[in-house]
Amino acid sequence: MKIYTRTGDDGTTGLFGGGRVPKSHPLIAAYGTVDELNAWLGLARTQLLSEESDLETLLQRLQGMLFEVGADLATPLDSRARTVRIKADHIDSLEREIDRLEAQLPPLKTFILPGGAPAAATLHVARTVCRRAERLVVEALQQETLNPEVLRFLNRLSDLLFVLARWVNHRRGTAETPWMPEKHSTA
Repeated sequence: MKIYTRTGDDGTTGLFGGGRVPKSHPLIAAYGTVDELNAWLGLARTQLLSEESDLETLLQRLQGMLFEVGADLATPLDSRARTVRIKADHIDSLEREIDRLEAQLPPLKTFILPGGAPAAATLHVARTVCRRAERLVVEALQQETLNPEVLRFLNRLSDLLFVLARWVNHRRGTAETPWMPEKHSTA
């Protein structure tokens, strides 16, 4: 199989279930951003320490789920094409991870600045890309009938990525930087 097909040279791309749409279509922006998010998780994996194999396994599993999100978005709901669909079970598994990891963290008492260890900072970037993907799915939903579980999945995944960033910093003994609003004079 060749990596290039030339079919997109006209500015369109094919959906899994058939049909073509412009590459500027909100649906393509949504699953393109999911792909970008997947790459950020891959970068975070390269920044893990050898003793963080449990996190490596989790991030790799999340990357697989993001391929499923992309396939779900790229396959119209009324398509006869067989594809994996995001289901409530996917969201439940994210919530279980959030609960498990949060139980190991000190309570959050203030907003924190994104940063810390390189892997944590990368996970914070991934969280913001996930939020952008979520917004783009909302936009695509205005034009397409999509699986509503995808939106819930991305919302919950961004929460998990925030908790993961905190967890990495906590595990490595890297202090979180609280956000302190500046006091501006009114004079």
